[in-house]
Amino acid sequence: MASAPQGVAAAPDRILLVDDEKALREPLAAYLAKQGFAVREAESAAQARSMLQGEPADLVLLDIMMPGEDGLSLCRHLVEAKSMPVILLTARGEATDRIVGLEIGADDYVVKPFEPRELVARIRSVLRRAARVESAPEIERDFMFEGWRLDPLKRRLTDPEGAVVAISSAEFRLLKAFLDHPRQVLDRDRLLDMVQGREAHLFDRSVDNAISRLRRKVEVDRADPQLILTVRGGGYMLAADVSRHDPIDAGG
Repeated sequence: MASAPQGVAAAPDRILLVDDEKALREPLAAYLAKQGFAVREAESAAQARSMLQGEPADLVLLDIMMPGEDGLSLCRHLVEAKSMPVILLTARGEATDRIVGLEIGADDYVVKPFEPRELVARIRSVLRRAARVESAPEIERDFMFEGWRLDPLKRRLTDPEGAVVAISSAEFRLLKAFLDHPRQVLDRDRLLDMVQGREAHLFDRSVDNAISRLRRKVEVDRADPQLILTVRGGGYMLAADVSRHDPIDAGG
């Protein structure tokens, strides 16, 4: 997704489509190719893992319900081990799986049957957000709060015990908004402005639900939050002091 030198055409974004249903996978791959993407197909999680060892992808379209290893398990691996953007393809009745997928770090989901043009729009939205992360300065100091650490370049959240906690792009933007403004009350409209507009699942499901998902990641007891507080009539506030430190990989 890096920009090409002047006069040189940019390489197409690489999409890996993982779905065991051939009747859906093949026509969708053909449609995405016509939209300018470089598309590869995998019919199982095992095949996807093998293909990604040989060549990475800029984004993975991933069906949840597959024989063998399911899409949620593969999603967790892609987010935690490869920091790879993922859009889940889900059946209409899989609400619980969709929520779990978002909680383990999927960037978005699309419900089957879907309009291909909507899927393309969501793909491009996720790729734009990923590109913004990649184009950040080479060294940007990590955020530290209450033992937690957020690496804004790698979009990596680490808990006080040092374990990596998977977060989606939307959750990352929301958390960074709080970290940039600790102990300040942020109302819903300001949060919407600060996290780049009404994009993807964060805003489909409302700010309040997005806050609830983020609390599941960072609160000891999300029923009694101590970090992200609700301010009656005002909005939300990060009740923590925030400091900046050099990235661990840079010797911090």
